[in-house]
Amino acid sequence: MPNRFLKVFLSLFLLLSLNIKAAENALVVINTDLGAFVIEIYPKAAPATAQNFLQYVDAKFYDGTIFHRVVPGFVVQGGGMTFDFAEKETRKPVINESVNGLKNDYKSVAMARQQDPNSATAQFYVNLQNNSGLNATDTKAGYTVFGKVVAGIDVIEKIAQEPRGMFKAYPEAPNYAVRILSAERTDASGLDALIQSQNKPKPSRLKDALVPANEISQ
Repeated sequence: MPNRFLKVFLSLFLLLSLNIKAAENALVVINTDLGAFVIEIYPKAAPATAQNFLQYVDAKFYDGTIFHRVVPGFVVQGGGMTFDFAEKETRKPVINESVNGLKNDYKSVAMARQQDPNSATAQFYVNLQNNSGLNATDTKAGYTVFGKVVAGIDVIEKIAQEPRGMFKAYPEAPNYAVRILSAERTDASGLDALIQSQNKPKPSRLKDALVPANEISQ
């Protein structure tokens, strides 16, 4: 009898722990021209970066931006440019938190930055493989991982397969803009139904979201 009560207690404790973890880690659903995917955010590991990303989400900053850098087998990057390759104005950079135990592994989401480790603002990328070269070492700062794609990774893979090379100034950008139509917080309840509804066939990409090569490659 005592063993039975112990098992019940442990089961309840495990369930409570999972619920607490789910409450701590925010979920963000990103709806794109090619479907939706969900990112789980890890605020404990990367508090400043997570807060920074969620502030951009809540401000609807990402809505209408594109995935402007696509490197198959490496990363899909976006969140900072409009379809005509105009950079959106951002807030001040966020501190680098790459020494947080999170790795640039497949499906992980990290902040893009310039050479200065503390230069990340709004742009983020999804790793298409285990990119250990982007992790921090004893001698160099890495790229801060702050989340992971937990649903809809097939959408990221679709983006990675888009034809590229039309724009001389942005050879890694898809020939036809892949936009973030919306980015917003969600929760675990009804997540599967949300993904299914978001991944219903979309209308054709808007004509004004396409930029002829001769208008941008001069």
